[in-house]
Amino acid sequence: MDEKPGDVLTIEELAAYLKIPKSTLYKLVREGKIPSQKIGRHWRFRKGAIDHWLEETQANEPGSGGDR
Repeated sequence: MDEKPGDVLTIEELAAYLKIPKSTLYKLVREGKIPSQKIGRHWRFRKGAIDHWLEETQANEPGSGGDR
């Protein structure tokens, strides 16, 4: 797998990428609703996993035309 340093995001970078507050992101992490990994005391997120999660989340929303 060809991963680049930018393929792993910090909580600040992911909040900016998703355009949501960090507090909302921490809530999603606590509830296990977003793919994440804790390294020491820091949360990290693989951009590819986040993009896949976004696609799946959108497909499962009512009225989105996804398979339900």
